[in-house]
Amino acid sequence: MSLMEHLATGHTTVARAWALTRADGLVLGFTDHDRDLSFDGMRFVAGAGLTARALEQVTGLAVDNSEAVGALREAGLTEADIMAGRYDGADLRIWEVNWADLSQRRLVFRGSLGEITRAGGAFRAELRGLSEPLGQPGGRVFHAACSAVLGDARCRFDLDTPGYSAEVPLLDAPDASRLLVAPVPDLAEGFLAHGRVVVLSGAADGLVGLIREDRTRAGAREITLWDGLRAPLAQGDMLRLEAGCDRQAVTCRTKFNNFLNFQGFPHIPGEDWLMAYPRQGGNHQGGQRRG
Repeated sequence: MSLMEHLATGHTTVARAWALTRADGLVLGFTDHDRDLSFDGMRFVAGAGLTARALEQVTGLAVDNSEAVGALREAGLTEADIMAGRYDGADLRIWEVNWADLSQRRLVFRGSLGEITRAGGAFRAELRGLSEPLGQPGGRVFHAACSAVLGDARCRFDLDTPGYSAEVPLLDAPDASRLLVAPVPDLAEGFLAHGRVVVLSGAADGLVGLIREDRTRAGAREITLWDGLRAPLAQGDMLRLEAGCDRQAVTCRTKFNNFLNFQGFPHIPGEDWLMAYPRQGGNHQGGQRRG
């Protein structure tokens, strides 16, 4: 018997099962049944407090709308992990399953978690369907700066190249956006500006911060982030510091020797040229306009 045939009987034993996959690869399973369920090599834990509003699913490119509601529990989604952003954009799958015969099931939702709000020991998460990205602006922007991200498939620069990254311990964190790390004599002051900090250990393991300023201090390197990391750091936590790129052509050529992969248009006319108008005087014999 299939799940649809089971539903047609009118006497059902149906529950929902959820599989949540974070960006770091961790997979969590939950169910609103009163006992744990297991299928597809996953265990779905009962008692996690997860519920959902009825799914609104339509044809075409309209976005499916629903919300997940649940309690923050140590064995499930914790407030610390949510505040750290570990569930931002997490992949989500929801099944309807006959808990009396787990072979009878169907996937009713595939998408990701959207905005998550927390209050009173509970959370509420927006569910976004697979068509959600199709509603986002896309396309390439043509301007002088590079549109690639340092180290990605378009840039092709290997950040593991010696001299472009370093792993150092944290000495102190005066606040969430200012870090003092061990000296890095091989990297000049300012070399890390526009780069990244990747946390390799501790409570913030796996989180990434974008570097705004990079300065040397007596016995330390001071790193200032654009936004503070959303998890606590402790002295001794290991950090990976990666070189920064301001996406300018001269930086790509001289700092990274990677100009063949530069994704900008350094000679594109600027706004002054686009707004130029005919004037009397000067040379009007044609030729190349500069500046």
